[in-house]
Amino acid sequence: MTLSLHDSASGAVRPFTPLVAGHVGIYQCGATVQDAPHIGHLRPAVVFDVLRRWLEWHGDSVTFIRNVTDIDDKILRKAAEAGWEWWAWAQRWERAFTAAYDALGVRPPTYEPRATGVAPEMIEFVDRLIQRGHAYAGDVGNVYFDVSSYPDYGSLTHQRLADLIPGADGAPEELDKRDPHDFALWKAAKPSEPRDASWAAPWGRGRPGWHLECSTMALRYLGETFDIHGGGLDLRFPHHENEQAQSRAAGYGFARYWVHNAFVTQAGVKMSKSLGNTLRADVLLKRAEPVALRYILLAAHYRSTLEFSDATIAEATAAWERIAGFARRAAERLGAGGAPGRMLPEAFVAAMDDDLGTAAALAQVHDSVRRGNAALAEYQDADAAAALGEVRAMLTVLGLDPLDPYWASGVAASGRVGAALEALVGERLEARAEARAARDFAAADAIRDQLAAAGIQVEDSPAGVRWEVAQ
Repeated sequence: MTLSLHDSASGAVRPFTPLVAGHVGIYQCGATVQDAPHIGHLRPAVVFDVLRRWLEWHGDSVTFIRNVTDIDDKILRKAAEAGWEWWAWAQRWERAFTAAYDALGVRPPTYEPRATGVAPEMIEFVDRLIQRGHAYAGDVGNVYFDVSSYPDYGSLTHQRLADLIPGADGAPEELDKRDPHDFALWKAAKPSEPRDASWAAPWGRGRPGWHLECSTMALRYLGETFDIHGGGLDLRFPHHENEQAQSRAAGYGFARYWVHNAFVTQAGVKMSKSLGNTLRADVLLKRAEPVALRYILLAAHYRSTLEFSDATIAEATAAWERIAGFARRAAERLGAGGAPGRMLPEAFVAAMDDDLGTAAALAQVHDSVRRGNAALAEYQDADAAAALGEVRAMLTVLGLDPLDPYWASGVAASGRVGAALEALVGERLEARAEARAARDFAAADAIRDQLAAAGIQVEDSPAGVRWEVAQ
């Protein structure tokens, strides 16, 4: 394999060699399902989807893990504020994340574990750290990692412990820590929180700390040592630093390569819920076709900051239409709508092998499209067929092939088609609500039957009317 990847731990682009020849284990930090997904969440999902595809093109089998953090402070707080059960709140937003991933053509992970599903393993992990002298119990129910017990702390982010700001990862109530730098492995259950949001443990009833969840799930599904751990750049510290520290202190090799994608910005400001400048996935999917959004997320190198705006959407849509237009015209003339080949231009391979250079790879796609359009104009069908084969092979790697049934058949109809569907269904549901208010139940039932016949499933619940396209 000739692939090289930027490893955040070494700060350099390194040749990638799997731990086990022919097989790659990847752990991508997934969503904390506290709220709706936004464009910043979608970037790592698309980046690591392409990394997985590229490894498979090289002939490797890939075990790809993307976790779901379905319990934490924010989930509990927001659920309580909304009057929801915490687990129902988490499930609601987990489904929203899955829908957004699906809309952008992100393939499902090999396994997608939830934090709540590995509670027994997390308790064992904490006990192991205590036994090895790297963790201690504070007040009843609290357990902390002793940062001073691990001399290599800070190596992932190239920081010295003495230079770190104390309490960067702490909570105001964590007054029982020996050192402000220590971080929570296990949090004591609070009287104000639901009892089913905690588990019995030797140190008292409680729930896991965020960092512990990912270390445990990586160990459970990828083993003591695995190839690649990744996620957004904002996770490097403290999350990934703490993951690495506790996992290696427990005696595990953990990740061999760390891959981080850069931020998405709007008007130069990083996406952030706290700043109120998030671009929600469901809103974006009404403004642009899903495939255009995927194109945007690959048009810049994954380690470059991506500026997102209306102009970005317009440029990506135009670029995508040029590619798709050629592919459709060529397929119509040549009858070449079958499966794409594996022949890739050398420049494309070189770009992808050079730290997943999708921007340079897309430039090669456009070059082949230009040659293909010229061949079509001159009725040089053999050259046009060769260009189409190249273009489709490259776009398959990038998950952008316009002739793939996923995009061609409208399966990903979450963009303008989805917006139109939502508007039409919404109008019928309003009419149904008016009929029910007037106690014209026959008319209301007729509307529901009409929607059902069209494949729209309607459900009345205490939270209101919900609808979805029937499976």
